[in-house]
Amino acid sequence: MSKHMQLTVTVRPFYEGDMEGAYPKLVRYLRQADLSLSNKNPSLYELAGQLDSLLYHFDGTSLRDILLRHGDKIRNTHKMIEENIGDRQLAQVDKLLYTLEDIFDEIESDLE
Repeated sequence: MSKHMQLTVTVRPFYEGDMEGAYPKLVRYLRQADLSLSNKNPSLYELAGQLDSLLYHFDGTSLRDILLRHGDKIRNTHKMIEENIGDRQLAQVDKLLYTLEDIFDEIESDLE
């Protein structure tokens, strides 16, 4: 590693339009909570990293129940993404991001 520079890999949101267009039911819930998301149009990776906070904030809601059902898959996928970013295995990261999208697509379809 360079003495005065650092390589950074960032996962940014990339929605057609915004998150609400892709996940309207999920965004409806997220608006109800006062979450300290660094971005009002967060990436699914960012949401996955805040799963425990989401579970806390949405206690007693159907969103919490749905997140709990998918919780292990979200945590494991997020962890594998972090590990592969650290190992600079970006092709694998890309595949895992698709997996994370699939999980959130299931969550969106499970929401009322």
